Amino acid sequence: MTNQGPYLKDNVVRSFKYTPLTFLPLTLFEQFQRAANLYFLLTVVMQCVPVISSIPWYTNTIPLLVVLSTRGLKDLANDVVRRRSDSQINSRPCDVLLSQSFSTVQWKDLCVGDVLRIHKDQIIPADLLLLCSSEPQSLCYVETADIDGEINLKYRQALAATHAKLTSEPTDETLAAFDGIALCEEPNNRLYTFRGELRWQGQHLSLNNKHVLLRGTVLRNTDTAYGMAIYTGTDCKILRNGGKLRVKMTRIEKLLNNVVIGIVLSLLAVALLLAVGSGVFGSSVSPHNEVLSAQLVDGNPLYTAFLNFWSYVILLSPAMPMVLYITFEVLHLLHSLFIGWDIEMYWAQTDSPAQARSTSLNEELGQVRVRPMDLSWNPFASGGLPLSAPMLVERLRGQKCPITTQFFTALALCHTVMAEWKEGEWFYQATSPDEEALVGAARELGWVFLSRTRDSVTVCELGVTRQYQLLALLDFSSNRRRMSVLVREPEGGLKLFCKGADIVVLERLQRNCPYQESTERALECFAHACLRTLCVAVRSVPEASWEQWSKTLTVSVTMRTYDRDNLLEELYDDMERDLQLLGVTAIEDRLQEGVPETISMLRQAGLKIWVLTGDKKETAVNIGYSCKLLDPDTRLLEGQELRLAAEFDRTPEWGAKFMGLTRHCQSVLCCRVTPGQKADIVTLVRKHTRSVTMAIGDGANDVNMIKTAHIGVGLAGVEGSQAVQNADFSLAQFRFLQQLLFVHGRWSYRRIAIFLRYFLYKTCGFALVHIWFGFFNGFSAQSLYENWFIALYTTFYTAFPVQCLALFEQDVSSESSLKWPGLYKVGQHEELLNPRVLSATFLYIVYTSLVLFFIPYGVFYNSALDYQTMAVTVATAAMLCANLEIILITRYWTKLSIAAVCVSVVLFFICTRITHIPLLFQMSPTDYRFPGVSDKAFIDPVVWLTALLTAWTAALPSVTIFTLNIILTNANKHRVHSTSRQPMELRSKFIRGSSLHHSSYTLSQRREIGQPIMSGTSIRHTVPFVAERSCEGLNVLCHDFSSASSGSSLPRSSTPYRFAKLATGLRYEQQGALCNSVGWMPERVVVARFPVIDQRKSSQQNKEHVQTYHPPLPSVRETQTPGSGSLSESNDDNDSLPAGLRHLCKKI
Repeated sequence: MTNQGPYLKDNVVRSFKYTPLTFLPLTLFEQFQRAANLYFLLTVVMQCVPVISSIPWYTNTIPLLVVLSTRGLKDLANDVVRRRSDSQINSRPCDVLLSQSFSTVQWKDLCVGDVLRIHKDQIIPADLLLLCSSEPQSLCYVETADIDGEINLKYRQALAATHAKLTSEPTDETLAAFDGIALCEEPNNRLYTFRGELRWQGQHLSLNNKHVLLRGTVLRNTDTAYGMAIYTGTDCKILRNGGKLRVKMTRIEKLLNNVVIGIVLSLLAVALLLAVGSGVFGSSVSPHNEVLSAQLVDGNPLYTAFLNFWSYVILLSPAMPMVLYITFEVLHLLHSLFIGWDIEMYWAQTDSPAQARSTSLNEELGQVRVRPMDLSWNPFASGGLPLSAPMLVERLRGQKCPITTQFFTALALCHTVMAEWKEGEWFYQATSPDEEALVGAARELGWVFLSRTRDSVTVCELGVTRQYQLLALLDFSSNRRRMSVLVREPEGGLKLFCKGADIVVLERLQRNCPYQESTERALECFAHACLRTLCVAVRSVPEASWEQWSKTLTVSVTMRTYDRDNLLEELYDDMERDLQLLGVTAIEDRLQEGVPETISMLRQAGLKIWVLTGDKKETAVNIGYSCKLLDPDTRLLEGQELRLAAEFDRTPEWGAKFMGLTRHCQSVLCCRVTPGQKADIVTLVRKHTRSVTMAIGDGANDVNMIKTAHIGVGLAGVEGSQAVQNADFSLAQFRFLQQLLFVHGRWSYRRIAIFLRYFLYKTCGFALVHIWFGFFNGFSAQSLYENWFIALYTTFYTAFPVQCLALFEQDVSSESSLKWPGLYKVGQHEELLNPRVLSATFLYIVYTSLVLFFIPYGVFYNSALDYQTMAVTVATAAMLCANLEIILITRYWTKLSIAAVCVSVVLFFICTRITHIPLLFQMSPTDYRFPGVSDKAFIDPVVWLTALLTAWTAALPSVTIFTLNIILTNANKHRVHSTSRQPMELRSKFIRGSSLHHSSYTLSQRREIGQPIMSGTSIRHTVPFVAERSCEGLNVLCHDFSSASSGSSLPRSSTPYRFAKLATGLRYEQQGALCNSVGWMPERVVVARFPVIDQRKSSQQNKEHVQTYHPPLPSVRETQTPGSGSLSESNDDNDSLPAGLRHLCKKI
């Protein structure tokens, strides 16, 4: 294939925003999207015009430059981090075929058409067409954790043609002579489908996703693989699923922008009214007074009013100071550092602290709406399997029970695990954690799986190595829900070992099978303990039956009809008959520490949890029960094949109806979703609700969702680092969400909300005094305050106390925040900062400005005190009032908080005395116009009494509210603190409507995983391509509908109900039970009827656990399975909706 063309992408990853040329224009463009910055820029420009400049130019110019520089440098620092991450990825080495030999180049230098050599445990640098590998039949195994979040291995296999030609003489020259042309579909984000064609040596060979190695996957259990790059850079499927880099703004920041716009419009309106007053005064009063008429510009009152309008715009600009934005940025940065410094969110095992990768979303976190046995006789045992049944080992070693021996032989043979000897012990790589756990348990007890080839499996049984001839592997499928292996024993006998879901294995047992009744009791006991069960059986196969069956199998495998799979199913079913039951296994998913408790707390706090997963429905449901997201008595409402991206985009009203339906649910599970669909669902929630969304993920398949949500949280785990790199916050453990949301998130929201209200109060309150002063100075735009007081008021005199409040304020301790999750609802309901609260704040601001002006004016009216003394008095009162207000609203005092208040007051008196020095007036009369005023004012009792009276009167409403709050809530506070915390009960209750609990073994496998092992042919399409759907099916599970819904006809029982395809109609279908499924790596293995064992507990602890939670198996009581119910369809107002969704909305 030809190399890079002009229309093809390079392999460089670029997640940064800025370049040296674009940094300055882009950062200025982003910052001037803020209304306040535009307003300040306008005032700075106007201050350069002397005729309208009412205050010095430096009062706004210097703060504006500081604001722009601070925000720009912070954005630049964040972008440098992204650039470094990109550089690390782009500079990774890989082997590329150049000039008849392989050379090491960097990822960024790859081109489409290059032939690459991938080594074991190496990350795939681009989407490759697999040409051949070092494994038999050119198989290779890849780990797709960074793609789909699964750590289980998937197999890929090269075409038979390339395998035969390129592996016969695996030399560099052979690969260099490869001249095939690959025709591929257009780059897209579909991870699980691929269509293409390889034209080589006159052949047209069909390609599918089994022949492609995707970028981001890791080569495992394969020494070397060779591939040709077909997609590079942003054309790769995983990068197509990454989504765009979005600039996120918090609700408070958006509200602040609206407030700023409102303040600016209000100030312009006030300035216009004052300008009108200036024109009226200049035309009706000034002409009659010689002194006043001299103030008219060119003797024209209208022109004077026009100039005064702009002078008032400048004079009132401190009502929205730029210091607010500087402080806002600093607070965000410090709040982010607090998150990283929190020892409660530090994970010592991996040395991973929490990280706030975005420093501007902290307050949004508060508004979001998871006795040891001696096995030394076994040289292959790793000591990781403590047991609570000592007699088991003795019976195994003595081989006293043939059934038990065959049971462990089945576990060691019936699987698709790959073995690897490394560092003195065997390591297993499996397609599911269940298989790995079962094979590992058999190894610990003496049945050690050693190796496999296409024709044999080697096992060490209690120290004796035995090689079984592998005759057939009856692979797993979702319909069969089981797998089997047909082997020839070293003694010559034929045995079929089968393991699968209990419901399909039990019905294939021979008549009067021993131990069946006790096994069913064990299954029921295990199911009630929320364990995933699996039945194991065996059959002795006569030689004649095998020969006839083998001939039929050979004919069926080579068929090229569409019925081939059905014929194979029937053939497999014929072999898997008259089985003898050997035993039962049961596995428990072990979640991360604290996951159930965290999810329980999230629900108590009012958060609605949506689970978006690529797993099958049964897997998602089982995990939901394990982590307590679903209750045992939950009513499940299921909609199958709901294609959100297609249907809701085409008909938007369906999305609104669907979201209306989900509002009645506490939790929503969406299964089999692609990365793109995850982002679509988040977009749907954001579009139809006002809720703050948080997306939590740990793999590259979650990146798009993380970028789309208001807040993205990446969990540092086994699925790669892409989620962390693109997240706003990163955590090492899911349980750290408690500390992040209920402590840092709630505190940050409270601190920022109070900070903004107070900042608006203190700045607008002192600035609006100029409005009332305008009525007494002829609307001349004269400033009441000294210039330096205006410049220093928000930076020195009142800045430090509010910063301490915004950094350290706590209404309750962190322990109490975690103890009472209901406190978190304050942020969800926006109780501390909303239009109603802001309206009350602005009324209080107007009241304060009136008090600040009219009380000193009334005292000094017709007195010997002059205008400058009054200005000092009003300034003193404004400073005292602001500090008194901060004292009243502070609930958590620290030494720094006390020092900040004291320093602010002292600074006012020191700086005022300095700026009033007569020597400075002589040096610059225009900048220091109050020479010696403070020396006389601060010794006058009238000034002090007036300032204190004004400050106290201005703060009187806050003092009254504060006092009433203490009087009215003191008793309630006492009762709250005296209430003891009730323990949280987290017991397993596996009640799902039936006594028959089906296994999830059907979900722990992958279809046709064993076929490449047994067949010598390649896996490729043999029929023409058909049109494939653009997105995967999407199952949506909603649970726990509100029982208060009037007219609801949903049955009140714990029996789950399945809803058929929403797009085609609706029917109720009661299920006897839902299948369990594979979740995380299990740490418990239960064999037959032996009690549950826990590797991390001592023998005594296991004994107590068994006595408490696993009493003697109860007798089986026959229960009648409920009949299926149905609902008839009826016409309503939602005829335009899909039938299923129409009925769901009607019933809700």
